[in-house]
Amino acid sequence: MAEYSRNGDAQAAPGGPGHSYAIDVTNFILRTRALYVHWNEHSASLWGSADALAVATPPASNDLRYLKSSALHIWLLGYEFPDTIMVFISKQIHFLCSKKRATLLEVVKQPAHDELGIDVVLHVKAKGDDGTGQMDAVFRAIRDGKESQVVGHIAREAPEGKLLETWTERLKNAKFQFVDITAGFSDIFAAKDGTEILNVKKASYLAYSVMKNVVVPKLDKVIDEEKDVTHSLLMGLTEKAILDPTKAGVKLKPECVDICYPPIFQSGGKFDLKPSAVSNDDLLTYDAGGIIICGVGARYNSYCSNVARTYLIDATNLQSKAYEVLLKAHEAAINAMRPGRKLSTVYQAALSVVEKEAPELVDKLTKSAGTGIGLEFRESGLNINAKNDKVLRPQMSFNVSLGFQNLECETESRSKKKKFSLFLADTVIVNDQDPEIFTAKCSKLGIDVTYDKDEKPRKKARMASGPETCSYFINKTSLRSHNHAVWKDELQLRTQHQAELARLKNEETVRRLAGDSSGSNAKTSTDSVVAYKNVRDVPQPQDLMIQVDQKKEAVLLPIYGSMVPFHVSTIRRVSNQQDSDRNNYIRIIFNVPGTTLKNQGGAIYLKEVSFRSKKDSKHSSEVVQEIKTLRRQLNARATLVNQEKLQLAGNKFRPIRLSGLWIRPQFSGAHANGFRYSSTRPVDVLFANIKHAFFQPAEKDMLTILHFHLHNHIMVGNKKTKDVQFYVEVMDVVQSLHGGRRRSSAYGYDPDEIEEEQRERDRKNQINMDFNHFATRVSATWQRRLEFDQPLRELSFSGVTDKATVFIIPTSSCLVMLTETPFLVVSLSEIEIVNLERVEFGNKNFDMAIVFKDFKKDVLKINAIPTSSLEGIKKWLDAIDIKYYESKVNLSWRPILKKITDDPQGFRDDGGWDFLNMDIRADSESDEESDQGYEPPDAEEDESDSEDEDSETESEEEEEES
Repeated sequence: MAEYSRNGDAQAAPGGPGHSYAIDVTNFILRTRALYVHWNEHSASLWGSADALAVATPPASNDLRYLKSSALHIWLLGYEFPDTIMVFISKQIHFLCSKKRATLLEVVKQPAHDELGIDVVLHVKAKGDDGTGQMDAVFRAIRDGKESQVVGHIAREAPEGKLLETWTERLKNAKFQFVDITAGFSDIFAAKDGTEILNVKKASYLAYSVMKNVVVPKLDKVIDEEKDVTHSLLMGLTEKAILDPTKAGVKLKPECVDICYPPIFQSGGKFDLKPSAVSNDDLLTYDAGGIIICGVGARYNSYCSNVARTYLIDATNLQSKAYEVLLKAHEAAINAMRPGRKLSTVYQAALSVVEKEAPELVDKLTKSAGTGIGLEFRESGLNINAKNDKVLRPQMSFNVSLGFQNLECETESRSKKKKFSLFLADTVIVNDQDPEIFTAKCSKLGIDVTYDKDEKPRKKARMASGPETCSYFINKTSLRSHNHAVWKDELQLRTQHQAELARLKNEETVRRLAGDSSGSNAKTSTDSVVAYKNVRDVPQPQDLMIQVDQKKEAVLLPIYGSMVPFHVSTIRRVSNQQDSDRNNYIRIIFNVPGTTLKNQGGAIYLKEVSFRSKKDSKHSSEVVQEIKTLRRQLNARATLVNQEKLQLAGNKFRPIRLSGLWIRPQFSGAHANGFRYSSTRPVDVLFANIKHAFFQPAEKDMLTILHFHLHNHIMVGNKKTKDVQFYVEVMDVVQSLHGGRRRSSAYGYDPDEIEEEQRERDRKNQINMDFNHFATRVSATWQRRLEFDQPLRELSFSGVTDKATVFIIPTSSCLVMLTETPFLVVSLSEIEIVNLERVEFGNKNFDMAIVFKDFKKDVLKINAIPTSSLEGIKKWLDAIDIKYYESKVNLSWRPILKKITDDPQGFRDDGGWDFLNMDIRADSESDEESDQGYEPPDAEEDESDSEDEDSETESEEEEEES
């Protein structure tokens, strides 16, 4: 067992040898202001109408414990100051501490006075002194000339050490009134800010990585090899992996991490689902009908996370059913966590599932569904039970934990232990809409947590499922003929997993559609349309002719002898024509309320204006062309988002450079917050705008690529794009003069050609190394902002995304094609389902339709994929938990998605996405054929006629839109 640091703080004590700790002054100011605002607004309800808040932190200890006073120090100062007393009054904050800690606190005195109008008063206690003299000064500040003052304190924390014992005794003798202020601190800690959420997220990342990469493989090996291992030994191995994140494949600083509690391993019929449970020295039990419960809690910068899973060995019918019900109840509790709801409704959501699915298990359900989590593993006042009426707010974090306690196996069960328990826990953040599960990547699906000892290879594949472990795109035919039985088992396993994904996906889709508030007809306001800020800025040319001001994006029209400016965005259409008398007409139609503008109330709008000229037809054409060009440029920038400016490295650090690059799209170094491509017209790509970053080395192709897929469009030259690519050709494309082949000498290959090939290989390797080194340095320097993903070539398959056949390659988070334009980048997290079309015996290829969660986006089609890749694609989709369907024909997706969006309830009643299930459709079609018998060919003709009419209607609508 590793030694536990004080309250999980893995850093050295402030003021220790070589300590370089500094308080984050900005954070101190923001949170101190928040504390005083909260105190004033909720003084009576949460702070007991206290006139002063007194918080005393005990001396440092190696015990693993959670204290509200320690949490306040970390929240406010970024670090715990042991053996320190803090007292907050209306205009002062008093610290009673040692000289070293007072030195660290000096930095906040002036900013607190300037920003908050609060004086920070430091009372330095000499070594060996009991601090009574300084305490008297604090008491005088609390009284402030009044006889009776109310002092708030944390009632549950008993005083420890000489300083705190003296403080408590003298405080009681000072004849103050006392109130408990625990509820106030709990409420202000409940909703996290961005920095706190990031800490919880990193702690969750560590927790589920240890569970997925350390615990599960270890259990898999122990069970396969039937080894004798104690619970306490597994606990020790897991704890070491948390304290050394590299053992779990996680790049987090070891000094920032710690355990929330000693990892929990339970089996053999002895189960305790309380958070205080410990791993005993008994051997891990994995006989038939056995249950293994594992819990991993990790901290990052003192912020907690938790994940717990139950693994079933040769599960009985009761165990399988109970786990399925528990999984549904756990998901129901998480889905009920929406802002504005009471915590009691979250527990009720889980309870309702159990009452409906398995009423006999209601009394076995835990009385709590978890607690708030953050600086404390169990935040007081945020217990998820049937009686807590606290209201959920955005940015709250919870440990949602649910279980069945002391279930009894069937009499005919193979299990030697008659009692068992089940338990699940996840770290969840309450968002404005759907809650986010930070530990979701550690699967809890029934198919992923069951172990069949008679089929070890199958379990091994499932427990270690993930894109990084898949090697699917090999000879599929030889796999089937090599071991047909194993393939059949894998197919059955995948079918079960897909059925589970279908159920979850249908529920998710219905929830999302029910909460979708899209369809708002937002109008463009004219408030932001300004060509000239002042009348004096309007140019007054001598000739009253239509003028176009390219710089101000304005059109100057001569009206009643004056030049009147109109911003080009107010112009809807412009045209010119010439009549038989050679008169030139320019007609300008403006946007008015009812088209694309909001009515500004009392404003007068010009709907249309026409100008006639008898002389200059050339000028008329030029003016119309300039206006149209200006409108096109404006429309191209209409969807652009204003971004911050690139902060050049300057003298802070040397920019990380990569030279000799080309850029796509074509047009005629890494800094503090982004990249700059230096050329005659620099291109800036900011970290905050990068959605995905890819590094693709040259292997069988000629390009080494750095590709950035952006959140928002940017302008590259005159082109608006979301994809920016920097590349180098690793070898020159040379056309041979001798029929495309290298010439060979009479004695073999030409030595010069061999040397040239070697130079090309060396150049390719060097370029790949340079790009890799650049990507690695950027990721290491700006770890929080950017990580490069690398395509997994062994999973690649060919298909047609635009006009030509290209190789499409999955990555850990996307599906990409980066070698040809237009590029393809699909985020896996944005995919709703995948439909594999034209899948029929005898076809040489098939198509893939990718349906996005945003039904307003067009369905992406990848055509002409070789049938030899079908099995591998299905395995890959299943491994990354994407539900796929198969159909024999191509589907028309626009009307399908429109129908689903218009009638979500009907979509749910009809079975969700099950209408795409080819097996179900085949059964229903066969039933219809058996009922109806022969169908005359006229019906087919009528059907084809209606299809032709639909296609004609669609083409007419498209023409009207264009």
